[in-house]
Amino acid sequence: MAHNQRNRTPLPRLYLVSSGEENACNGTLLLNQLSLLPRSLPCMVQIREKQLNAKELLGLALQARAIELPEGTLLLMNERADIALAAGFDGVHLPENDCSANTLRAFAPELVYGCSVHSAAALCIAEESAADYLLFGPVFDTPSKRKYGAPQGLKKLGELCRATSLPVFALGGITPQNAARCIAEGAYGVAGLSIFQDTAKLAETFEQFYLHLNQ
Repeated sequence: MAHNQRNRTPLPRLYLVSSGEENACNGTLLLNQLSLLPRSLPCMVQIREKQLNAKELLGLALQARAIELPEGTLLLMNERADIALAAGFDGVHLPENDCSANTLRAFAPELVYGCSVHSAAALCIAEESAADYLLFGPVFDTPSKRKYGAPQGLKKLGELCRATSLPVFALGGITPQNAARCIAEGAYGVAGLSIFQDTAKLAETFEQFYLHLNQ
């Protein structure tokens, strides 16, 4: 049975993933992104700097936490529940085949737990671990994922969304223009990485996404 901790407060429908290349001393792009988030548009933000050691990652997380974010925005740490807790984050995102959300929830029940899924089998595992949301992709072609094979496509997105009651975020080649197609297949929201890296257009990009998400 799915964990219902988040039923009281709906998750934001837009999900920003950090570049994965932030500097240990000064995560310039990430911190700029956070400071430029539109005040009226909440989002999920996942920090996934896997190359940083624990001390460096905590330092970056504390800098992120110190920024005043739009109300309802949730900060998530990739994999590291210990650092999420230490930095006062809202949740943890778990890669497919990683530690069970239920295992971590025993130590940190207040956190939101998300899981990446790429198949029906992974969906079953995520549901059994009582994840709060799912991240599925890549839906469309995206350069960073080409080495892993062809995109999953809208059909597989729809099949997965219909197979679960958990909120599903579509990831991979997502734009404001194709976001509505993901929602039409049953996705709860959409996620992106490179599309949010042009900070000069970040506010405009967010506004365009929410316009299409609410159609």
